[in-house]
Amino acid sequence: MTGKTLFEKIWQAHHVADSATGAALIAIDRVFLHERTGAAALKAMAAAGRPVRDPARVFAVMDHIVDTRPGRGDGTLMEGGSAFITETRAAARAAGITLFDVNDRDQGITHVISPELGIVLPGVTLVAPDSHTCTQGALGALAWGIGSSEAEHAMATGVLRLDRSGTMRVTYTGTLAPGVTAKDMVLALIAAHGAGGGAGHVVEFAGEAVRALDIEARMTLCNMATEFAAMTGIVAPDAKTFEYLAGRRYAPEDFGEPYWHGLKTDEDARFDREIVIDAAALAPMVSWGTSPEHAVPVDGTVPQGPARAHDYIGLDAGSPLLGTPIDVAFLGSCTNARLSDLRRAAALVKGRHVAPSIRKAMVVPGSSAVKRAAEAEGLDAIFAEAGFEWRESGCSLCFFAGGERFPEGSRTISSTNRNFEGRQGPGIRTHIASPETVVASAIAGAIADPRELMIRKPAR
Repeated sequence: MTGKTLFEKIWQAHHVADSATGAALIAIDRVFLHERTGAAALKAMAAAGRPVRDPARVFAVMDHIVDTRPGRGDGTLMEGGSAFITETRAAARAAGITLFDVNDRDQGITHVISPELGIVLPGVTLVAPDSHTCTQGALGALAWGIGSSEAEHAMATGVLRLDRSGTMRVTYTGTLAPGVTAKDMVLALIAAHGAGGGAGHVVEFAGEAVRALDIEARMTLCNMATEFAAMTGIVAPDAKTFEYLAGRRYAPEDFGEPYWHGLKTDEDARFDREIVIDAAALAPMVSWGTSPEHAVPVDGTVPQGPARAHDYIGLDAGSPLLGTPIDVAFLGSCTNARLSDLRRAAALVKGRHVAPSIRKAMVVPGSSAVKRAAEAEGLDAIFAEAGFEWRESGCSLCFFAGGERFPEGSRTISSTNRNFEGRQGPGIRTHIASPETVVASAIAGAIADPRELMIRKPAR
């Protein structure tokens, strides 16, 4: 008998029934909402007279449009955005679900605070109306993004109808070189196999290089499974996972039961597709166009791509990325704004300063807890002394919601996950990269190789 993949084990454990159409009913353990979609789902349920089936399994947070400037109060820079906040607050309280409000100690980006609090656990199913819910697969959960109407269904019934995805394993062999990160691993995958390469599949990330990653780096890897068009990404839980979760508010006291340790792919399991990547051959990656698949090593040149992508980003085929002037540097988002990200970036920034040509450089921690921990270590002072703005937590410049904006044609280097046209504002040209590459570029005033800073002492 052929063994099962981790995905197949979780699917089987949550399978309730098969529908007449061939789809399955899958039990949902956790639902997470945010203020952009939370009020709509909760208000629609209330209007239909449908209560939340189990309020203890549903959580909401203010993260997408909250103002991240110091002293933000209860505000947002999005025109008309206050209604999203006030209505989500009222609807969450009326439904009796847990709300992490704007200035709550536990406020932060959905996919940052859920692991921080132990809401996501190995083997659970977790959904949220946000495409980057796949981030949480790093803890060995089956986590994926849904629409608002699906969120209503999950909250009202505890199940969702789902077509079973195919299985794919991406194995990273070898050891990452210094200066190369999980962000570079996933950008290299998407660049090599296309933004649609994972379509219709659950992607399990495996191999020596993945096992060597800490849990927060695994979250970065899984975060961009959606940019690969996968249903979700997942990493099998191991001792690092259980150690990370130990003592967190919603986590169990003991992970010693055999169930937890059986959450792994059997040796004789078969995947529908297999991809193998040599991690030792990877370099820091930077996107150049209007899709995450438009990415090359930082010391490479722009390849020939779609004319529209070249026109939008303002770079011709054959142009080097190194030395391309930038206007804005942003370190934040659910991809790369955890404490480990900030520590690595601060280590490069210390004793250096943002280039005078940079219009704005800013650091937005992924959660209020990350912000407090970073401040306790003095990371905020390091960034501030170097010329970076230090902000409150939230999604911020990850996407344009009508708030902070820059002149059309401005070029940003960003630790976010998407470089679509207009993603960070009308006409804004976005290059996505690792936190190290973002801060190295801010210091240089142009796209720069972080490995150079790692071997060069600060001038002051």
